[in-house]
Amino acid sequence: MSLDQVVLLDETLTLAEMVSNSSVALEYKRSKYILEQDIQAQEMIARFAEMKEKYEEVQRFGKYHPDFHKVSAQVRTLKRELDFHENIANFKKAEKELEQLLIECSRIIAQSVSEQIKVPTGNPFFDESSCSGGCGSGGSCGCA
Repeated sequence: MSLDQVVLLDETLTLAEMVSNSSVALEYKRSKYILEQDIQAQEMIARFAEMKEKYEEVQRFGKYHPDFHKVSAQVRTLKRELDFHENIANFKKAEKELEQLLIECSRIIAQSVSEQIKVPTGNPFFDESSCSGGCGSGGSCGCA
């Protein structure tokens, strides 16, 4: 390993510490802790996980499964309840903000090397090119 690589790794650790100590990361950690301590929220999350398994089972057969409509409606209702629970919503917001910070850091690093380097954002709709080639559209999607 060269001296340049050692210095780069040291700087990487410094950047990681800065991100970890940022207000965005601290808010994420705080909201995660609050969510983990919220018994009602944890019960809702567990119920949703169980319901999600039932939903995946029903989805294998689609509308032909006898419980398709009932299970689908229950999943949507429970998901809505999760989305409106204060501690869950706060955690999801903090998680999204931390994700945006990490994406922006990655983008800055990548573009400092080359403008052609793509940084996945986790959302193909917002990526500059959601296709990495081989899509079969003849390049009409803009991929290379």
